[in-house]
Amino acid sequence: MNPGELLEPPPAELLPVRMLVEFAYCPRLFHLMHVQGRWTDNAFTEDGRNVHQRVDGEEDLLPVPAGDPGDAAPAVGRSISLSSQHWALTGKMDLVETDGDEAVPVEYKRGQVPDNPERSWEPERVQLMAQGLLLREAGYRCERGILYFAASRTRIEIALDSSLRARTLDLLAQAQAITERIEEPPPLDHSRKCQGCSLAGICLPDETHLLLGTGADEETGVRRLYPPRDDAQPLYVQEQGAMLGKTGDNLKVTKAKATLLEAHLIDVSQVVLCGSVQITASALHLCAESGIPVVHLSMGHWFYGITQGMGLRNAYDRAAQFRQAASPDFCLKLAQAIVAAKGQNQRTLLRRNGRDLAEGTLEDMAHLLRQVDHTANLAELLGIEGLIARSYFGQFPQLLRPRNPDEFPFDMDGRNRRPPKDPVNACLSFLYALLVKECTVALLSVGLDPHWGFFHQPRHGRPALALDLMEEFRAVVVDSAVINAINTGMLAGNDFETNGVAWSLKAGGRKSLIKAFELRLDQLITHPVFDYKISWRRVIFVQAQLLARVLRGELPAYPGIVTR
Repeated sequence: MNPGELLEPPPAELLPVRMLVEFAYCPRLFHLMHVQGRWTDNAFTEDGRNVHQRVDGEEDLLPVPAGDPGDAAPAVGRSISLSSQHWALTGKMDLVETDGDEAVPVEYKRGQVPDNPERSWEPERVQLMAQGLLLREAGYRCERGILYFAASRTRIEIALDSSLRARTLDLLAQAQAITERIEEPPPLDHSRKCQGCSLAGICLPDETHLLLGTGADEETGVRRLYPPRDDAQPLYVQEQGAMLGKTGDNLKVTKAKATLLEAHLIDVSQVVLCGSVQITASALHLCAESGIPVVHLSMGHWFYGITQGMGLRNAYDRAAQFRQAASPDFCLKLAQAIVAAKGQNQRTLLRRNGRDLAEGTLEDMAHLLRQVDHTANLAELLGIEGLIARSYFGQFPQLLRPRNPDEFPFDMDGRNRRPPKDPVNACLSFLYALLVKECTVALLSVGLDPHWGFFHQPRHGRPALALDLMEEFRAVVVDSAVINAINTGMLAGNDFETNGVAWSLKAGGRKSLIKAFELRLDQLITHPVFDYKISWRRVIFVQAQLLARVLRGELPAYPGIVTR
């Protein structure tokens, strides 16, 4: 090649027809799925997959177009894949009916025929037209397509005319342009399309508009468009010497060839391996492929790390995170929101549940909280946070009312750790480690680096951003779980052991405390900002998503969670 000769541009990336359909339905949904690689199932997507089972089998090949139909019966091909460099499109068609040089694409839909003049929705017509373009390039005449609605068992014929072609090509050009954009398109404004969308819990359309002041108002309110809690739950494996393997699509825990537990993959949100627990390569591959993180804890439940699949394709959120972390003003503003939420939640817990509190405690904490927004730097803010925590933990014993006080040495002299010098601090340290795990999983799910923080500065081996995120949840999740476990008798004095200096939980105590922690995470609350019912675990994931949007500039400020 001559030095001055230009290289040909690389061929355009082919856009799947199904992604063009998502763009026609909602550009933001398209960006989340196609650009960022986000996906989650719900009842509607599962139902749609079941409807397509008949046509999603082994792929057929299209016959060569014939000039004359003749007397031969029309041919039917299923799961037909075609691509076009000209249109930069690729797609798999449910079914194609061919007769001579004519081809008719047939698409299966899960619902009923729409009650509108076209008896179809635009994304469905665009899908057929895109398939028609692929069939025409393959040499067929394609003037019509068929929509088959499974719920009403009805075939609707769609004319693939010039107006639909122009609309489809316009949407295709827009979709290909948005593929190159870093920013997500804005969410739909209180649209009916959001109801039933499997990504509504990731998109958060009403919530985003409310925080921006651009959409849902007090009259319409914020719709909770996703389930209030997860059906899938973490799988904790604590039996030392156990092995986690797979059998089919199930996870199985064995020890000495005996089966201890078998869990359906669909019921598992994360796998938590505690101590000397092994996992097979096949089970690890299955979890990575299914988007299930595998968390590694020590026997004492120190958080070591996470094994997970490739996850999101969007690296821009991390770029925004690192860019904002280089701004002292941004770090201080975000840290102030975090400390204010944490301190208010600590004060509320004391106010609601404390008795015989030292005089002036609540007033002193309120005075310190008023100073948070006026701190000049992170060091000054850290000092204010420390003073609030000292007042809070100084009165923490007043929240504890064990059923058998003589059998439970719950006395504590403030917060201490490494090692914890009393049973209460042993419980707090234990569950704080699990909360770091939970926040790390949430941050990874939205594409952020859990090690690069804003209030907690980065340091080797420290998940600084996870520590930032967990601050506002310490009192409302961990401290509340510990108080509940002690006051309801879930924990007793014989659940602990000491070497004279440090206290730790025995195996039975750890199991009881994990149960209390999971019960708290699963508890429904009324979201203080969005005013709908949601579990604490969901709140953590929502906060992680809102944090990501603040970092990339979609939202102006981070809304910390403050209990009412």
